[in-house]
Amino acid sequence: MGLKEEFLRLLKEDEEFRMAVAGYLGLREVLEELRRLREDFNKFAKEQGARWEEANRRFSRLKEGLGALTEAVYTRYVWEDLGKVIRASGERVVRRVRNADFDGVEVDLLIETEGRIYVVEVKVRPRIDDVGALLAKAEVVGRKLGKLVVSVLAGSYIGREVEAYARGKGVLVYVY
Repeated sequence: MGLKEEFLRLLKEDEEFRMAVAGYLGLREVLEELRRLREDFNKFAKEQGARWEEANRRFSRLKEGLGALTEAVYTRYVWEDLGKVIRASGERVVRRVRNADFDGVEVDLLIETEGRIYVVEVKVRPRIDDVGALLAKAEVVGRKLGKLVVSVLAGSYIGREVEAYARGKGVLVYVY
């Protein structure tokens, strides 16, 4: 057996010899550097996670603010458009309330006339289940105030299916 074969046999079979060779080759330093790199990477990943969490919180606040602003603008548009229809029909508005609360049920805009209540739900991109939620809110308000309730859905991106469903349920639809 030659020197090369003997060397390879010792590397394979003799752990003490293998560790001594690794030490001479600087493997311990390489392993230490890999350990430090892993620690640095974990620290970096944790810091990035914290940054993403902060960015998500900021985005959530921005989304919330934008949603509130959109709701305020759309309720104003509905008030202007629906107010004209109400006045043209000879009705008189006796109360208008944004963010009205009825036993924990929030209504984006409530317009009360002498004979009716208009319950307005604002959604930028309403879905069919939003129509169901609007109808449930209208039912609560109608029971509480004892007047005929007209449900109104307002939004920007109201799909044909949602609009057809809402109109089929007797909901007035305003698209802005």
